[in-house]
Amino acid sequence: MLKDAETLRALCALDGASGREDAVREFVRERLPADVAVTVDALGNLIAEKRGRARAAKKVALFAHMDEVALLVTHITDDGFLRFAPVGGIESAALFGKAVRLESGKAGVIGGKAVHHLEKAARETLPKTDALCIDVGARTRGEAETAARLGDNAYFDSEFTSFGDGFLKAKALDDRVGVWMLLSLLQKELPFDLTACFTVQEEIGTRGAAAAAFAVQPDFALVLECTTAADLAGVPADRQVCALGRGPVVTFMDRGTVYDRGLVRLAFARAKALGLPCQTKTRVAGGNDAAAVHKAGRGVRTLAVSVPCRYLHSPACVIRESDVVHTQALIEDLAEQLCHAAAL
Repeated sequence: MLKDAETLRALCALDGASGREDAVREFVRERLPADVAVTVDALGNLIAEKRGRARAAKKVALFAHMDEVALLVTHITDDGFLRFAPVGGIESAALFGKAVRLESGKAGVIGGKAVHHLEKAARETLPKTDALCIDVGARTRGEAETAARLGDNAYFDSEFTSFGDGFLKAKALDDRVGVWMLLSLLQKELPFDLTACFTVQEEIGTRGAAAAAFAVQPDFALVLECTTAADLAGVPADRQVCALGRGPVVTFMDRGTVYDRGLVRLAFARAKALGLPCQTKTRVAGGNDAAAVHKAGRGVRTLAVSVPCRYLHSPACVIRESDVVHTQALIEDLAEQLCHAAAL
């Protein structure tokens, strides 16, 4: 169902921890059309401006972050194990026993003390991140140093896979699917002017978006994201947040932003007019680049439109192709509506 799914596959395969988004940025830059003006700021945000067939009454900027959650090597033990810190919000439950790939290209496995060596009380709780380490098959510090240096990143080693009825699994779908949607939009001949911000360091505090929004100073901002879906066995409906297969997620409020009510209402109205499924979050949870964007300069009217995603910040993020298609359609329509929304 997705057009050019191979580009999404390639984006997810790239490594780009917060502050280390270089490969993703170059991938995007190389695929932008010649009529797109590109600047890269000191933090590494890529800002792309494309002129449409007509000038816009309002400046609209779309945001998608290039970085992904990862691990940072902080210590190498004498017996050859790597201690690490998470880069972004990663639950320890998503780590134990998982395969990783280091910057050097060497493989590793996240491990810790075996359950039969734990005290009884410890067996009933999840291991904390600082109790885990990366096993690189080394026996000494010197051997381990051939695999990694302090400050190196480690990434989930996970294949991009399609399965079931239009489901996709990969690392880094948060937010490479947003990057992919924004890149796809810029490939088109547009009836309106558009500014696209491919941002850095979202996973550690929306840092790149703050600089990009300050530079661009849009009238309206649309943030393209993945958001947590918990439509799983045993989870009550009121705690599922959102669900795969029900279309784009338009959020009223999360932990970082109270979204512009007029834009929220417009999004639902346009989805209905276009015959697109659309949903909202049933819990106030998470956050994204909007937390920084809406506070930029004198303030920016901001909306987040997200693809629902199971198992966020794990080696196996799962999305559904139909949700991506419907999110793309809604975002493109909203961008055009806002460019001409002199009275909104």
